[in-house]
Amino acid sequence: MTRRRDNRRAIFIMLAAVAVFSLMDGGLKALSAHYPPFEVATLRGIASLPLVLAWALASGGWRCLRPVRMSLHLLRGAIAIAMMAGFVYALKRMPMSDAYAISFVAPLLITALSGPILGERVGRARWMAIVVGFAGVLVALRPGAEGMAGAAGLAVLLAALGYAVSAITVRVLARTDTPQAIVAWLMALLALGAGVIAAVAGWVPVAMAHWWLIAGVGIAGTLGQYLITIAFLRGEASVLAPLEYTALAWGLLLDWFVWRALPDAMTWLGAAIIIASGLYLLRGESAHAEAEHP
Repeated sequence: MTRRRDNRRAIFIMLAAVAVFSLMDGGLKALSAHYPPFEVATLRGIASLPLVLAWALASGGWRCLRPVRMSLHLLRGAIAIAMMAGFVYALKRMPMSDAYAISFVAPLLITALSGPILGERVGRARWMAIVVGFAGVLVALRPGAEGMAGAAGLAVLLAALGYAVSAITVRVLARTDTPQAIVAWLMALLALGAGVIAAVAGWVPVAMAHWWLIAGVGIAGTLGQYLITIAFLRGEASVLAPLEYTALAWGLLLDWFVWRALPDAMTWLGAAIIIASGLYLLRGESAHAEAEHP
């Protein structure tokens, strides 16, 4: 009875985390109309870093921020820069729901990479689910047709690959480094690395009217990460992980009410195939929130 009650509470917390992350992505999409992708990535890191540091210091002090495997932190930082810039680039050019539909391939990529990198066993049935999921990606992207197989669609796909690799590295980092160090170093390296690239490419002065939006992105990103952490601490991963797909509903709502855009029928079909494959892989899995939301 206690486990069922914990799962029920964790489900509500997880749903709130997904909703908050979707609001953050909506803020990133709004900023992408005014600033280059690497600059938006910089602002994302700068806005969240003070809040992440406050949480880290309050929960573990300065000692918990000491990196043990700095090389892996640097790798994750580089991946985060490319992942965030690619995702923002895509958000500027396609509806959020389209971007979410393609990004749902990330769990399939995590499973596929877990075999060769971590030595985990991936059975024949799971490989079939991965293949079917990638077929769903092709349906959504529609290469050779008037689909999303342009630079924006490929940018989301690469961002999903970056998320998957980041998730794998966290499994290794978690053996030696604290959660506070993992999150704080990611935000710091994202802000610093993307900031250097944005400055070299040509920094666009930030308008005063946009600072409230930037602050909202930072608050939403930090709150979402806190909520998803609490959810997975209280509930079973196999129950909570499928709830990440509810992001599609929030993407649809924001697309319609803010940008008056909706995905077409083929995108719906591709998303359904990808989600079905992901749910099959999650069945009986002991997965958890390996990587922070970008």
